[in-house]
Amino acid sequence: MKTVISLRWAPYFFLSPFLVLFLVFGIFPLLFSLVLAFQSWDPVKGMDSMQFIGLENFNFLIQDEWFWKSLYNTLWLAFVSGIPQHLVAIPLAAYIHRSLNRTRNLVVGIYFIPYITSTVAMAILFSALFSTDYGVVNSMIAWLRQMPGLGLILPSTAIDWLGEPSNIKPAISLMVFWRYVGFNTVLYLAAMQAIPKETYEAARLDGASTIQQFFYITLPLLKPMMFFSVTLSVIGGLQLFEEPFVLTGGRGGSDQAGMTTAMYMYRTAFEFNDFGTASAISWALFFVVAILTWVTHRLFSTSGRS
Repeated sequence: MKTVISLRWAPYFFLSPFLVLFLVFGIFPLLFSLVLAFQSWDPVKGMDSMQFIGLENFNFLIQDEWFWKSLYNTLWLAFVSGIPQHLVAIPLAAYIHRSLNRTRNLVVGIYFIPYITSTVAMAILFSALFSTDYGVVNSMIAWLRQMPGLGLILPSTAIDWLGEPSNIKPAISLMVFWRYVGFNTVLYLAAMQAIPKETYEAARLDGASTIQQFFYITLPLLKPMMFFSVTLSVIGGLQLFEEPFVLTGGRGGSDQAGMTTAMYMYRTAFEFNDFGTASAISWALFFVVAILTWVTHRLFSTSGRS
């Protein structure tokens, strides 16, 4: 009898390290932040300073210009850097899948390197690339400016990428695009390798060209992976923090043009010492992520039925 009881509890015993860690570092912070969103709390004064204020933190967000600006910046960066990732990753994965055999793994590894590279190292690299006086980007623009016809289109002076508010978001978008396009390429390539070769052979026998095979076979069969990748891009784009934080020195740049909602939440908690409002920001961001994820699901479900 004792042996039966001990065997019954054995799985829970082996799972207990994960369950304890998940409860302490997963469930508890989540529930505590939910409670904190309705509180006014100064952590320096301890738990006794916590005071229930109802929906006051959320009412403050509705009237807070910085919150709406950070949300606008976040949505701008999420869409401008996210959509081109997939427009480039899908045809790039198709080319690698069709044209490369012996060097495929090497090329995929090269494209995947930016995703696993340190954010600080990338920020240093892009800070040098976007330098106003000695940056490679401005040097290339100056070189192109000398070509006939391009001098009228390109700016006549060096662009202040990280100092001018109108240029900060495009600079951050380029950095985010460079980092994640390889990750999406790997996802799409893995999905393409799972498509049976017999499908393409049958299409070739029916006279389908390479372009027709791509649009009528590859893209329809990629829809589950496209939904997965786009959903990851939406969630990751709305939670964007590291790239703009490091590239703008943690301050959001001139006129807060690069401050995302996650950055504003961080500054509200650890710079303004207002953990209640920061928790309200986190839950507001959660609802935005949930709504856009639902919209993404509906769009792919509708396209799948059509």
